Amino acid sequence: MNLASWWRAAASLALVFAGTLPGVAARAQAAPEVLTWLVRDVPPYFSYTGGKAPRHPEDLANGEIDGFLRLLIKQMPQYRHEFLDAGFPRFEAMVRQGQALCSPLHVVTPDRLDWLYFTQVHPPLLTRQVHLVVRREDLPKFEAFGAVPVLAEVLQRSDLVGLLPRDRSYGVKIDPLLKERGELAPKTVVAGRSMHLLAMLRAGRMDYTLEYPTTVDEYLRSAGAGPDLVKLPVAESRSANSATFACSRNPQGRKMIEAIDLGVRKLAQDPRREDWIRGWRGEQMDAQERVRLKRYMDERARGGAQIE
Repeated sequence: MNLASWWRAAASLALVFAGTLPGVAARAQAAPEVLTWLVRDVPPYFSYTGGKAPRHPEDLANGEIDGFLRLLIKQMPQYRHEFLDAGFPRFEAMVRQGQALCSPLHVVTPDRLDWLYFTQVHPPLLTRQVHLVVRREDLPKFEAFGAVPVLAEVLQRSDLVGLLPRDRSYGVKIDPLLKERGELAPKTVVAGRSMHLLAMLRAGRMDYTLEYPTTVDEYLRSAGAGPDLVKLPVAESRSANSATFACSRNPQGRKMIEAIDLGVRKLAQDPRREDWIRGWRGEQMDAQERVRLKRYMDERARGGAQIE
């Protein structure tokens, strides 16, 4: 090859690289960052369609938590959303090891603020108010507490045996009550699903547990059982916590929680907000709760980020 031919070949090769490298760079730049969500099968709040954990956003069901997550993900196209089917202890261990993960299932507690960022996503719904669940045949044992029992009084009764799921939080009012009782607090057990405890309650293994009312309804429906469990609203849960999503308290997690917070504000500002609220909650909300949700979204639409 003479020198002229060599230069022509080199120039052609340079053109090929010049045309190829921007395409490679563009594809690399367009590759979305992964955001991994903790998921658990806790119907009716978060349900596994067909009994399988979601692999893609379109696999999400439409309960209170998974339905809102489905809406939120549509506001975050800059991420590729993946799902981690795990218990709370494993999730916490992974976060503490430095992994950037997010959860739609964690509520705020002082301890969790050490390792998670939180942002509010919607106001307390009636379905989130904790209830004391007892067998109907044992209802006379609880009549002295009235229609809305004060949990602090129930916990003082040594003749009433409670059983609760381990590593579960019931919010800023109930958690301290349980902690103050120390060894006298209701015992806890590892339960893959809260349904397991309701089955134990029906079998007479304890006198009461704490649970959300719609979870009890879902259990009785799925078990084909009659109304043999009674739900009594707990006084300390009347001002239930706002729903929150959380991400690892590290730089990458901070970026993710900011994106989540912005996504909530986009939903709040959506001119079709009535449509997505109706599609998400259907007819499950009473008029008062619907008004409260709209007012909350109005405030979210006008305000800035809410991250703690």
